[in-house]
Amino acid sequence: MLQSGMRAAMGVKIRVRARRSRKGWHGSGALSERSAFCGTSSVIADRVVGNPYLEIDIDRKAIARYGIKIQDVQDVVEIAIGGKRLTTTVEGRERYPVRVRYQRELRDSLEALDKILVPGTEGVQIPLNLLAAVKYTRGPMTVKSEDTFLVSYVLFDKKPGKGEVDVVEAADNYLKHKISTGEFKLPPGTSYVFAGSYENQVRSERTLRLVIPLALMLIFLVLYFQFHSIPVSLNVFSGIFVAWSGGFIMLWLYAQPWFLDFSVFGVNMRELFQVRPYNLSVAVWVASGLFGIATNDGVIYSTYLDQVFSAKKFHSIKEIREATVEAGLKRVRPALMTTATTVLALIPVLTSTGKGADVAVPMALPSFGGMTIDIITIFVVPTIYCFVKEAEFKRQLASSNSGKET
Repeated sequence: MLQSGMRAAMGVKIRVRARRSRKGWHGSGALSERSAFCGTSSVIADRVVGNPYLEIDIDRKAIARYGIKIQDVQDVVEIAIGGKRLTTTVEGRERYPVRVRYQRELRDSLEALDKILVPGTEGVQIPLNLLAAVKYTRGPMTVKSEDTFLVSYVLFDKKPGKGEVDVVEAADNYLKHKISTGEFKLPPGTSYVFAGSYENQVRSERTLRLVIPLALMLIFLVLYFQFHSIPVSLNVFSGIFVAWSGGFIMLWLYAQPWFLDFSVFGVNMRELFQVRPYNLSVAVWVASGLFGIATNDGVIYSTYLDQVFSAKKFHSIKEIREATVEAGLKRVRPALMTTATTVLALIPVLTSTGKGADVAVPMALPSFGGMTIDIITIFVVPTIYCFVKEAEFKRQLASSNSGKET
């Protein structure tokens, strides 16, 4: 809100050229009436007209006839109506400005203002109504400017279960459709732009489109430099997609009304773990990228399996499978310890309340689900590793048999 200048998460900025300001203010009100698009719960526009303004329009030809300068008229108006600061009194540590202006009864109505005297040449006193037009006009409640344009805001909110980006896109498509069909016309010199906290979501999505593929590529390169084998690296790399799917499964479970719908020692689990639907926000996408953690179990298994297979020479597929099972059993405890430390550390975050919990819980939820499902890798990684070694053994066996026949 501080970045956009609006007191809302989403809104439309109506930008108007200064010389067409009046049409622009009315245009924002018309836009608010036509913004009842799907996904919004309320639409509120700034009150663009309704505040009274006192305008004093000096007649240049009239003051020229009397030989009076514009500055002289403006000085009289400033002193008589607004008041002019002449000096400051000093009373100990206190300072008080001393202003001079007409008494209230001489400036509280248009008739009284018309009688304000402006000194002319040769001591002639001329009433203000002969030199300027004094009138009340209706203007904007507040005057806001941005990038040399006058700006008015139309604020709106989203319905429960709707994402901010989806609502803004629906609003933009709705307005473009109305403009293309001619049902809504923007005055010349008027434009609109959507603003709000959803812009952070859009910027983050652009960044993640670059960062996520880059992170995946770097992780694969690190794994390849460690194992010097593409099949083994892809095997460890599969843990990323297992954990990623676990994060989205947990998000789906949190949106189900039956999930954790029970009590333990009088404490409802849905209330304790704040079970409710969560949208795919930036926090969720950042937490979904548990790429480095998701490969830990795969690295533990693949490293030990490499050590076992490099120390032995196998003569049958049965020996390969027995060695895989033996190595897998010895690495169950380290893999579970790695996963358990992460899962247990996230439980206080999932049950946290207060400031920052609305961001911390969506970030912890995919990580919790991903690491819980990532336990499957203690079965997946050894199985794929054994499959690759069996394929290599069969290939070597077939090549040796063909060599003997030759």
